[in-house]
Amino acid sequence: MIRLSEILSCETLKKKAREVALTSFPEVAASADLKELCALELRDYLGDDGLCGEEEKVFEALMVWIKHDLQARKRYMQELFKQVRLQYIHPAFFQHFIANDALLQSSPACQIILETAKRQMFSLCGTSAPDCKLLLHVPPRNSYQDFLILLGGRKDSQQTTRDVLLYSKQTGQWQSLAKLPTRLYKASAVTLHRSVYVLGGMAVSSGRSLVSHNVYIFSLKLNQWRLGEPMLVARYSHRSTAHKNFIFSIGGIGEGQELMGSMERYDSICNVWESMASMPVGVLHPAVAVKDQRLYLFGGEDIMQNPVRLIQVYHISRNSWFKMETRMIKNVCAPAVVLGERIVIVGGYTRRILAYDPQSNKFVKCADMKDRRMHHGATGDGKQTLRDGRAAADHGLQH
Repeated sequence: MIRLSEILSCETLKKKAREVALTSFPEVAASADLKELCALELRDYLGDDGLCGEEEKVFEALMVWIKHDLQARKRYMQELFKQVRLQYIHPAFFQHFIANDALLQSSPACQIILETAKRQMFSLCGTSAPDCKLLLHVPPRNSYQDFLILLGGRKDSQQTTRDVLLYSKQTGQWQSLAKLPTRLYKASAVTLHRSVYVLGGMAVSSGRSLVSHNVYIFSLKLNQWRLGEPMLVARYSHRSTAHKNFIFSIGGIGEGQELMGSMERYDSICNVWESMASMPVGVLHPAVAVKDQRLYLFGGEDIMQNPVRLIQVYHISRNSWFKMETRMIKNVCAPAVVLGERIVIVGGYTRRILAYDPQSNKFVKCADMKDRRMHHGATGDGKQTLRDGRAAADHGLQH
């Protein structure tokens, strides 16, 4: 239809046909018509921001097109491979189906692209090389959406709920998703590779409570929960955060109701948990954020519920900690959000908001919230921060 519109010089038809082709990418990719496109047409199609499809499918469509007439088309491989936005591909898919592809490896130019993507995806060190920076700044397609997801928590009746709610900025609407597999009290949650991971917590069933080491994984695409690889140690009231292909589970309360300073790390590529260096001072409910290859723990409380005036910093690639005392910190049960070059600590038994600059090691007081908040969630949205009083909030899930 696009070709017909060009013959007829009909811009309205061309625009409408293009829109259908972009929004119906899965059907187009499976059709014989895609194989007949010329290289220029395919480059413009796969490189369009409005293409509605997962990046893994974009790669598969490209390889089908090349292999349809390999001898004639392999010379276009480098230019077309650049249209695949590798940083939005699941690392496991990249590792198993792209990184060692014989056809891509036969092209020196494609090899350079693959090595750059590998460093970005799998290196725990910073991506400071110029080629990595370029790869990082390629935007996601317009079909990608950010959602706010609320998981569990307690209702006004103080009953632990299994409810999962999704808020879409595009529609401004809330909708209910598949419920948590079990009632969980003071579990933690993170997003990683387009899935939500809910870790540990106090499992409540038939009037009994049990500290859990289970990990539940939610797929937004399928609207389904599944059981993941369990943590090494059962814990609740802990903190968790994601970095690169890893999830860190930090501190909390153990099965013997002891305060734990231990930390473990989940490798999502190898599907294993491993013990990491313990924090210098065991604390409950610190604010946690990852910035520039470092994991920051702000404040929290000791076993006697006294505020701890510390910043504890974990160097991810070195597996080592150091701590700094500060009178500025007095937060408990507060979230932290990375906004630009600063880490913002949002409340925590207080209305106060603090912005911390890791480079200068200085705090700046921001405008106070209208209400005191604790056990709440916060997420960054551009230059704004959203807050909610539920027990867990997560963000950045791309679908």
